[in-house]
Amino acid sequence: MYPFIRYASTIAHAALQAKRGHTLTFKDTSEIHFRCRLSDIDNFLEMNNGRVLTLYDLGRTDFAVRSGLGRQLLKQRWGLVVAGSTIQYRKRIRAFDKVTLKTRVVGFDERWIYIEQSMWVKGKPCSSALLRTGVTEGGKVIKTARILEVMGQSDWQLPPTGYVAEWIISDADRPWPPQD
Repeated sequence: MYPFIRYASTIAHAALQAKRGHTLTFKDTSEIHFRCRLSDIDNFLEMNNGRVLTLYDLGRTDFAVRSGLGRQLLKQRWGLVVAGSTIQYRKRIRAFDKVTLKTRVVGFDERWIYIEQSMWVKGKPCSSALLRTGVTEGGKVIKTARILEVMGQSDWQLPPTGYVAEWIISDADRPWPPQD
């Protein structure tokens, strides 16, 4: 089940942080903290891999609210979409572990915003995800230049480099739909 109460709590906490002046720009890293709950674990008593992806939603939500993008989403009647992702798991997250979730923008091109997220326990990385995200209007992804203009950051540039650029290229070679 989707963690709606956690989601609402994340929005409220992020809005309070922003009101107190703890805002973010697209150049900053968001950090939120939570405990791994019994509802997050699988039969191996560790955080379920599907739950990890769901909880990454909370990090992107915090980032959107604190950066002002959330306000623009409401004002412009925009939506958010995840169009692709890749994830690596390195360390188990056990029930009741205190987790730090970090979210940052690592690049953008004409259409997509690339976001890197990671979960940490006791200062050690547990998982890391790279996501291709977009802002939608009327069901279609809009250009990032328009988003940056509305956000007052139209002069900002962050072309994808390194592993992000390599992932974009290799993902473009992937057949769709997958062939048997």
